[in-house]
Amino acid sequence: MSDLDLLTQSLARNVKRWRTERGFTLDVLAARAGVSRGMLIQIEQARTNPSLGTVVKIGDALGISITTLLDYEQGPKVRIVPADQAMRLWHTEAGSYSRLLAGAEAPGPLEMWDWRLMPGDSSDSDPHPAGTVEIVHVTAGELTLTVDGADHLVPAGASVTFEANTPHMYGNRGDEPTEMVLAVSVPPVR
Repeated sequence: MSDLDLLTQSLARNVKRWRTERGFTLDVLAARAGVSRGMLIQIEQARTNPSLGTVVKIGDALGISITTLLDYEQGPKVRIVPADQAMRLWHTEAGSYSRLLAGAEAPGPLEMWDWRLMPGDSSDSDPHPAGTVEIVHVTAGELTLTVDGADHLVPAGASVTFEANTPHMYGNRGDEPTEMVLAVSVPPVR
Protein backbone atom coordinates (compact mmCIF):
# COMPACT_ATOMS: atom_id res chain seq x y z
CA MET A 1 0.00 0.00 0.00
CA SER A 2 1.41 3.43 -0.94
CA ASP A 3 1.90 6.20 1.62
CA LEU A 4 -0.97 8.15 0.04
CA ASP A 5 -3.28 5.14 0.28
CA LEU A 6 -2.26 4.62 3.90
CA LEU A 7 -3.03 8.27 4.73
CA THR A 8 -6.37 8.14 2.87
CA GLN A 9 -7.38 5.00 4.82
CA SER A 10 -6.23 6.54 8.11
CA LEU A 11 -8.11 9.77 7.46
CA ALA A 12 -11.27 7.81 6.61
CA ARG A 13 -11.07 5.74 9.79
CA ASN A 14 -10.18 8.68 12.05
CA VAL A 15 -12.78 11.14 10.73
CA LYS A 16 -15.51 8.55 11.25
CA ARG A 17 -14.15 7.59 14.69
CA TRP A 18 -13.92 11.17 15.99
CA ARG A 19 -17.21 12.22 14.41
CA THR A 20 -18.91 9.30 16.16
CA GLU A 21 -17.15 10.04 19.49
CA ARG A 22 -18.30 13.65 19.29
CA GLY A 23 -21.85 12.54 18.53
CA PHE A 24 -21.90 14.46 15.24
CA THR A 25 -24.01 13.43 12.27
CA LEU A 26 -22.54 13.95 8.81
CA ASP A 27 -24.74 17.04 8.46
CA VAL A 28 -23.58 18.52 11.77
CA LEU A 29 -19.90 17.99 10.98
CA ALA A 30 -20.39 19.37 7.47
CA ALA A 31 -21.97 22.55 8.86
CA ARG A 32 -19.30 22.98 11.56
CA ALA A 33 -16.43 22.41 9.12
CA GLY A 34 -17.83 24.27 6.13
CA VAL A 35 -17.36 21.14 4.03
CA SER A 36 -20.07 19.44 1.99
CA ARG A 37 -21.79 16.32 3.30
CA GLY A 38 -20.81 14.58 0.05
CA MET A 39 -17.13 15.37 0.63
CA LEU A 40 -17.34 13.91 4.15
CA ILE A 41 -18.95 10.74 2.81
CA GLN A 42 -16.16 10.38 0.24
CA ILE A 43 -13.52 10.99 2.93
CA GLU A 44 -15.06 8.44 5.33
CA GLN A 45 -15.22 5.88 2.50
CA ALA A 46 -11.57 6.59 1.53
CA ARG A 47 -12.68 7.54 -2.00
CA THR A 48 -10.95 10.94 -2.14
CA ASN A 49 -7.74 12.69 -1.21
CA PRO A 50 -8.94 16.04 0.24
CA SER A 51 -6.87 19.20 0.31
CA LEU A 52 -4.89 20.12 3.40
CA GLY A 53 -7.32 23.03 3.92
CA THR A 54 -10.25 20.61 4.07
CA VAL A 55 -8.42 18.39 6.57
CA VAL A 56 -7.65 21.45 8.74
CA LYS A 57 -11.32 22.52 8.68
CA ILE A 58 -12.46 19.03 9.71
CA GLY A 59 -9.86 18.83 12.49
CA ASP A 60 -10.90 22.24 13.82
CA ALA A 61 -14.58 21.26 13.72
CA LEU A 62 -13.81 18.06 15.65
CA GLY A 63 -11.46 19.83 18.09
CA ILE A 64 -8.47 17.61 17.22
CA SER A 65 -5.14 18.06 15.49
CA ILE A 66 -4.26 17.16 11.93
CA THR A 67 -1.71 14.74 13.38
CA THR A 68 -4.52 12.88 15.14
CA LEU A 69 -6.64 12.80 11.97
CA LEU A 70 -3.80 11.37 9.89
CA ASP A 71 -2.48 8.94 12.52
CA TYR A 72 -2.13 5.56 10.86
CA GLU A 73 -1.12 3.48 13.87
CA GLN A 74 -3.71 0.90 14.83
CA GLY A 75 -4.33 -0.97 18.04
CA PRO A 76 -3.65 0.15 21.61
CA LYS A 77 -1.34 3.14 21.72
CA VAL A 78 1.46 3.50 24.19
CA ARG A 79 3.40 6.75 24.05
CA ILE A 80 6.37 7.24 26.31
CA VAL A 81 7.51 10.83 26.74
CA PRO A 82 11.17 10.93 27.79
CA ALA A 83 11.94 13.38 30.61
CA ASP A 84 13.98 15.59 28.29
CA GLN A 85 11.00 15.97 25.94
CA ALA A 86 8.61 17.41 28.54
CA MET A 87 7.81 20.93 27.33
CA ARG A 88 8.48 23.88 29.63
CA LEU A 89 5.76 26.38 28.76
CA TRP A 90 6.00 28.92 31.60
CA HIS A 91 8.80 30.04 33.90
CA THR A 92 9.96 32.94 36.02
CA GLU A 93 13.42 34.27 36.85
CA ALA A 94 12.90 33.07 40.44
CA GLY A 95 12.81 29.44 39.22
CA SER A 96 9.08 28.74 38.99
CA TYR A 97 7.96 26.70 36.00
CA SER A 98 5.29 24.52 34.46
CA ARG A 99 6.08 21.56 32.19
CA LEU A 100 3.58 19.69 30.04
CA LEU A 101 4.47 16.07 30.82
CA ALA A 102 2.02 14.26 28.54
CA GLY A 103 -1.30 14.70 26.80
CA ALA A 104 -4.01 12.68 25.10
CA GLU A 105 -7.38 13.14 23.47
CA ALA A 106 -9.60 10.75 25.40
CA PRO A 107 -12.43 11.72 24.70
CA GLY A 108 -11.44 15.38 24.98
CA PRO A 109 -7.98 16.83 25.58
CA LEU A 110 -6.33 15.50 28.75
CA GLU A 111 -3.04 16.94 29.99
CA MET A 112 -0.67 16.22 32.87
CA TRP A 113 1.63 18.98 34.14
CA ASP A 114 4.58 19.26 36.53
CA TRP A 115 4.67 22.61 38.38
CA ARG A 116 7.13 24.35 40.65
CA LEU A 117 6.25 27.68 42.27
CA MET A 118 8.96 29.54 44.13
CA PRO A 119 8.02 31.59 47.22
CA GLY A 120 6.08 34.68 46.20
CA ASP A 121 5.38 33.49 42.63
CA SER A 122 1.97 32.91 41.12
CA SER A 123 0.45 32.09 37.76
CA ASP A 124 -2.96 33.29 36.59
CA SER A 125 -5.16 31.21 34.30
CA ASP A 126 -8.05 32.41 32.20
CA PRO A 127 -11.30 30.42 32.34
CA HIS A 128 -11.28 27.18 30.36
CA PRO A 129 -14.32 25.91 28.40
CA ALA A 130 -17.37 24.89 30.46
CA GLY A 131 -16.97 21.34 31.76
CA THR A 132 -13.19 21.58 32.18
CA VAL A 133 -11.96 19.97 35.39
CA GLU A 134 -8.53 20.26 36.98
CA ILE A 135 -7.00 17.94 39.57
CA VAL A 136 -3.94 19.07 41.53
CA HIS A 137 -1.78 16.97 43.85
CA VAL A 138 0.70 18.97 45.94
CA THR A 139 3.93 17.06 46.56
CA ALA A 140 5.89 19.77 48.42
CA GLY A 141 5.15 23.09 50.10
CA GLU A 142 1.68 24.60 50.16
CA LEU A 143 -0.40 25.78 47.21
CA THR A 144 -2.71 28.77 47.42
CA LEU A 145 -5.34 28.02 44.79
CA THR A 146 -7.57 30.97 44.00
CA VAL A 147 -10.77 30.06 42.14
CA ASP A 148 -13.17 32.83 41.17
CA GLY A 149 -11.61 35.11 43.80
CA ALA A 150 -11.72 32.63 46.71
CA ASP A 151 -8.45 31.29 48.20
CA HIS A 152 -8.01 27.60 49.05
CA LEU A 153 -4.89 26.36 50.87
CA VAL A 154 -3.71 22.94 49.71
CA PRO A 155 -0.84 21.46 51.79
CA ALA A 156 1.73 18.89 50.68
CA GLY A 157 0.18 15.45 50.35
CA ALA A 158 -3.30 16.84 49.67
CA SER A 159 -5.17 16.98 46.38
CA VAL A 160 -7.86 19.30 45.06
CA THR A 161 -10.30 19.18 42.16
CA PHE A 162 -12.17 22.13 40.74
CA GLU A 163 -14.23 23.28 37.78
CA ALA A 164 -11.88 25.48 35.78
CA ASN A 165 -14.38 27.50 33.74
CA THR A 166 -13.72 30.55 35.90
CA PRO A 167 -10.55 32.63 36.46
CA HIS A 168 -8.08 30.80 38.70
CA MET A 169 -4.55 31.25 40.02
CA TYR A 170 -1.84 29.00 41.42
CA GLY A 171 0.22 30.76 44.05
CA ASN A 172 2.94 30.15 46.63
CA ARG A 173 2.66 32.44 49.66
CA GLY A 174 4.97 30.26 51.74
CA ASP A 175 8.72 30.25 52.40
CA GLU A 176 9.62 27.09 50.46
CA PRO A 177 9.00 25.94 46.87
CA THR A 178 5.60 24.46 46.06
CA GLU A 179 5.69 21.41 43.80
CA MET A 180 2.60 19.83 42.31
CA VAL A 181 1.26 17.62 39.55
CA LEU A 182 -1.74 19.02 37.67
CA ALA A 183 -4.16 17.20 35.35
CA VAL A 184 -6.51 19.15 33.08
CA SER A 185 -9.48 17.47 31.40
CA VAL A 186 -11.27 19.50 28.73
CA PRO A 187 -14.60 18.16 27.46
CA PRO A 188 -14.83 17.08 23.83
CA VAL A 189 -16.19 19.52 21.30
CA ARG A 190 -19.92 18.92 20.80
